[in-house]
Amino acid sequence: MHLSTPPSSAYTKDNPLPAKLLENRVLNKDGSGKDTRHLVIDIAGSGLTYQVGDSLGIYPANRPQLVDEVIELLGATGNEPVQPARATAAISLREALTSKLSLNGPTKKILETLALKATTPKEKGRLESLLAPEAAELREAFLGEREYIDLLEEFPGIRLTPQELVDHLRRLMPRLYSIASSPLRHPGEVHLTVAPVRYESNGRRRYGVCSTFLADRVTRRKTPIPVFVATSHFKLPEDLARDVIMVGPGTGVAPFRAFMQERVATAARGRNWLFFGDQHQATDYLYGDEWKALLAEGKMARVDLAFSRDQAQKIYVQDRMRENAAEFWAWIQGGAHLYVCGDAHRMAKDVDLVLHQIIEQQGGLEPAAAAEYVKQMKRDKRYQRDVY
Repeated sequence: MHLSTPPSSAYTKDNPLPAKLLENRVLNKDGSGKDTRHLVIDIAGSGLTYQVGDSLGIYPANRPQLVDEVIELLGATGNEPVQPARATAAISLREALTSKLSLNGPTKKILETLALKATTPKEKGRLESLLAPEAAELREAFLGEREYIDLLEEFPGIRLTPQELVDHLRRLMPRLYSIASSPLRHPGEVHLTVAPVRYESNGRRRYGVCSTFLADRVTRRKTPIPVFVATSHFKLPEDLARDVIMVGPGTGVAPFRAFMQERVATAARGRNWLFFGDQHQATDYLYGDEWKALLAEGKMARVDLAFSRDQAQKIYVQDRMRENAAEFWAWIQGGAHLYVCGDAHRMAKDVDLVLHQIIEQQGGLEPAAAAEYVKQMKRDKRYQRDVY
């Protein structure tokens, strides 16, 4: 049953839509070392609207097992009333730890509180050594490998009250995911491309709060997912004759799936060129069948692939850009819009560096002039990035 249609602004960040999950499909093939999900979320009849390039905000819940462990380590039942910062009324400890507060990212402040309450010389000494002025680097590394549960485990002689722990916890913030569909192609739906985060640190298995909430804990068509639309600067050119170059390895390809659905639906005349990369072509070519079909139909001019582990030397999307520098520059000179989505720490920086190099070498420009050319592209909204 769909919700009756309210005004389009009824659902916001402060009043999210309780949406349902329609599909949760693994995109990687058997044998892949990765886990990437295609998720379809139902927003039909809600009045919630979006444009390609926008993101979907999702409020997750913490893992029930983690919440249970924290409550047990506090010596609590979970029914104790607590009042998170900025809350107008008390709620149960279990509700606060499940859906209101973040259980990761401990700060120096919790160490200070533990040190004040420590009664054994061993625990007090360890905490004081971490809090020493000269221990800033050591303390940062220590906290970086831990969540609040680690501290409760490692200092068992120190008892925090439920409210004392809650006073140290930050709000559980929504996560934003680039939308991987066009409303012209999939009305009433939002598609996402999500890689569940799972890793180990300090001898404990860790789970990305929102990514594993969506991948592992949401029951299709049953569990409500609180969602809202976050509008973005990341927009296709209004001129449908403009060419578009898209650089999106891994889950960074999500908005470009939306872009292409929109470009096809609006009969955009401009050419489309995608750079995509991942680990192995046989198992990790996300939406590969769709890109192949668009190429075969003449809707994509080019798809250049960089699978880093299919050969001895690792190859990335920026290497493919460099290999095709002359044509890349010809597209840019012709007014193409360039879009980059994905990892901000390495990929986006490397792509930006290669962009500058291509403009220098192919355009015969000095570094300062190439840098100014890139700045002008940004001012003209011809170079846009959605990086995280």
